[in-house]
Amino acid sequence: MRVVSVNTGLPREVVWHGTNVTTGIYKQPVAGRVALRRLNLDGDRQADLSVHGGEHKAVYCYPLAHYDYWKNELPGRELPTAIFGENFTTEGLLENFVHLGDRFSVGSAEVIVTQPRLPCYKLGIRFESDDMVKRFLASGRTGFYLGVTREGEVGAGDEIAVLARDPQSVSIAEITRLYDKLGMMPFEASAESLAQISLSLWNQGQQGRAREVLKSAQTTFPGNPLVTALAKTVQ
Repeated sequence: MRVVSVNTGLPREVVWHGTNVTTGIYKQPVAGRVALRRLNLDGDRQADLSVHGGEHKAVYCYPLAHYDYWKNELPGRELPTAIFGENFTTEGLLENFVHLGDRFSVGSAEVIVTQPRLPCYKLGIRFESDDMVKRFLASGRTGFYLGVTREGEVGAGDEIAVLARDPQSVSIAEITRLYDKLGMMPFEASAESLAQISLSLWNQGQQGRAREVLKSAQTTFPGNPLVTALAKTVQ
């Protein structure tokens, strides 16, 4: 497992449907070593900090393997590295392998998996397509976010090594599937899955949605110790 490309970019203003929009989704590969800090990479910024960036979304990873899928889905479309807005284009880390709470070392830094990406309309701006957000989420190829547990330097070619994994945790792929089925849950999900989704939503600033999921978990799994403990945090 390794980092194929490290990508950064500063917010820029673009016109979309006649409206000026500021977005940081336009990333470019960078050469050499880059400092990875608690909130982001040096040289990288997010435009709207209420929904992007922060300690739970310091780094966005997207697997290189997904580019082949999108080449078939979007024939004739150029797909340069980092078009999905990722900070790390990765090799060997897919959503069904990566779990919430997994810890990795990369370069001299250490990171933790925090949540899948739930794209906003700005992905559609990058692809100049209003339906790209829906297609992206439906594909299940969402990538995932990392928090930084130890700052350091990273660069293209760095190995991504496993430090710790929780076999009881929920995979990024499962969380994405459950997001799609929230209307049918909680009957199809475990208490643990719902609790982790609630926490993930909370960390994204979606407190109302987090409370909805937690309420469903409390109703379906009354007395579950994990759900009970989370309820003290998500209030």
